Amino acid sequence: MNTEQFVHLLEEKGISLSKQQMEQYELYYSTLVEWNEKMNLTAITEKDEVYLKHFYDSISAAFYYDFNQPLKVCDVGAGAGFPSIPLKIAFPQIQVTIVDSLNKRIGFLNHLAEELGLDHVEFVHDRAETFGKNKKYRESFDLVTARAVARLSVLSELCLPLVKVGSTFLAMKGAGAEQELDKANKAITTFGGKLIDSHTFTLPEEESERNILVIKKEKSTPNKYPRKPGTPNKSPIES
Repeated sequence: MNTEQFVHLLEEKGISLSKQQMEQYELYYSTLVEWNEKMNLTAITEKDEVYLKHFYDSISAAFYYDFNQPLKVCDVGAGAGFPSIPLKIAFPQIQVTIVDSLNKRIGFLNHLAEELGLDHVEFVHDRAETFGKNKKYRESFDLVTARAVARLSVLSELCLPLVKVGSTFLAMKGAGAEQELDKANKAITTFGGKLIDSHTFTLPEEESERNILVIKKEKSTPNKYPRKPGTPNKSPIES
């Protein structure tokens, strides 16, 4: 996907990018590639692939959820900033908090935010399990996102404790989301959520399947969750 196709396909979805925003994506790409030589941020470094599989794929969350509002967003395990930083560039009014367990990645994100001139962004070095217990952040976000982090039963325990009651957890998944969902129903309910919508689409050009699951937080997550670091992954709550 070249930059012209990127702009055109987003316009078809009602998302218009300015010259300045495109300059930010260009700078994001060059910074990502530069830092990737020093540390492992992504296996995808070809420009057309980064625009398709990282930038466009991240922004696809906005095809099914309204980002044209002052949202307080938390991105769990964002790695090199996906999906929240591409979304922040496209929708500058959103506030973004990223939590990641690797301090090197936090260093990259701080540098990136400075390079791109982003405001209202916060990068926290922590495990998602302990972050979810922190009173400053617990049940404080309008939207929590995660992309390619863990299977849904595990992800629900990491993300739903951060979502405000009445707000949304958006899980971005590849193929196999339906099977994950079958096993995750008990977890979603346990942590106070309810699946209210799911969307399946294919990425342009390569036609690989993507799924976006919209989970509403209906009631508070019990205080004992999330469990201690490593436990959700070792012993997921599954149906």
